[in-house]
Amino acid sequence: MTMMQQSGPQAAHKLIDFVNASPTPFHAVHAAVARLEKAGFQKIREQDDWESSLKPSGKYYFTRNQSALLAFTIPQNWQPGAGVSIVATHLDSPNLRIRPVSKRSKSGYLQVGVETYGGGIWHSWFDRDLALAGRVVLADKNGNFSSKLVRIDKPLLRIPTLAIHLERGAADHFNFNTETEFIPILGLVESQLNGSPKESLESRQDASSIQANHHPALLALLADQLSVAPEYIHDFELHLYDHQPSVLGGLNHEFIFSPRMDNQFSSFAALEAIATFVASPSFNVLEGNVNCIALFNHEEIGSVSTTGAESSLIPSLLQRLSPSPTAHARSVARSFLISADMGHAVHPNYASKHEENHTPHINGGVVIKTNAKQRYASDAIGSFVVKKLIEKKGGKVQEFEVRNDMPCGSTVGPMLSKIGVRTVDVGCAMLSMHSIRETAGSEDVQYAIDLFTSFFEGFAALDKSLSVE
Repeated sequence: MTMMQQSGPQAAHKLIDFVNASPTPFHAVHAAVARLEKAGFQKIREQDDWESSLKPSGKYYFTRNQSALLAFTIPQNWQPGAGVSIVATHLDSPNLRIRPVSKRSKSGYLQVGVETYGGGIWHSWFDRDLALAGRVVLADKNGNFSSKLVRIDKPLLRIPTLAIHLERGAADHFNFNTETEFIPILGLVESQLNGSPKESLESRQDASSIQANHHPALLALLADQLSVAPEYIHDFELHLYDHQPSVLGGLNHEFIFSPRMDNQFSSFAALEAIATFVASPSFNVLEGNVNCIALFNHEEIGSVSTTGAESSLIPSLLQRLSPSPTAHARSVARSFLISADMGHAVHPNYASKHEENHTPHINGGVVIKTNAKQRYASDAIGSFVVKKLIEKKGGKVQEFEVRNDMPCGSTVGPMLSKIGVRTVDVGCAMLSMHSIRETAGSEDVQYAIDLFTSFFEGFAALDKSLSVE
């Protein structure tokens, strides 16, 4: 690696490595597990009776459905009824996902049927080199089944735009139908002419077979990647992703040009904070709250799923740590949750889209997000706590509130606040949110890590000094 490539904040380089290893939530959970285990965290399973085995100074994590993760640490003098200090983020981003029956062809092209996921800036997906990743349900020779991650990391698919000569107004207004004009091409039909006859394939299918649902070439590619025969593939969830990697950019490496900054940026910062915190002297002497990170799935589509923020993940953890009604109620009252999701930086070409006194800047530090209609969960108490924690690390604070004449987005914060846990919404500023290529700040990565580290180190003590009836 050249000196030019090595320039820039170390934390930003680590984020880039995490994002490049995480084209899907499945891969992000896998990467997070590797980081946690390196830091000494022990895997537990929801179906096990692990409450009785939790030990003081213990470090634990569990996953659900390969796409959500909770990790937590136990203080030395922990007792049921103690609070839980939680950083909650999400791992999913808007993308395209292969349909259960994806085989299509038209005008000599092999096409792959896809469904849009989330509120993407879909025009940014045109003319991009697209790769595939996800998970596959595989059979083995003994009749058992398992779910394996897969990644075909090469330019494989593309959604071509129509030449301007064939649509003269395209430069002025680029409109398209996401069902009929947004279908990726995989190859040419002639490449399939020597394949198995369609009727012979479809006439012998078991109910669990997907061989007739997808192009044989696609299944063969997956099988080759997994070193199995195509008939051993029984199902899959495959996501399209931008093959171009995440990189530092700008005159002084001040930017991160990348996919999935919303919200792998926050997820990485939470992961890095708890992984480094357990190696610090503070971890061995700390009393007070359990510290926790929660990396959810499905935020971009409402969080209503077994792995989303509206699932049982956080309530179940609180209940298992403090099972009696009294201890559980005390734990909820003593807990605090930071909902961390990316925020909107002021855009130099569209500055009027921001309220003039609430214009977060890239590399300007952590953004506290407020909305009177509670689209964000922040209030004065939560904002004060965050500011004091940032102050302890010498960081910077920015404020964001949407204009009165514009709708406000939301996060996992408001839905998790319904548990009764005090909640605040924060993020770091970025441009082009929900584009296939987004822009974040390289210095902001450390600002986010510092906030979460300060939270794990000092919230319990700060909370004791704060009186709110």
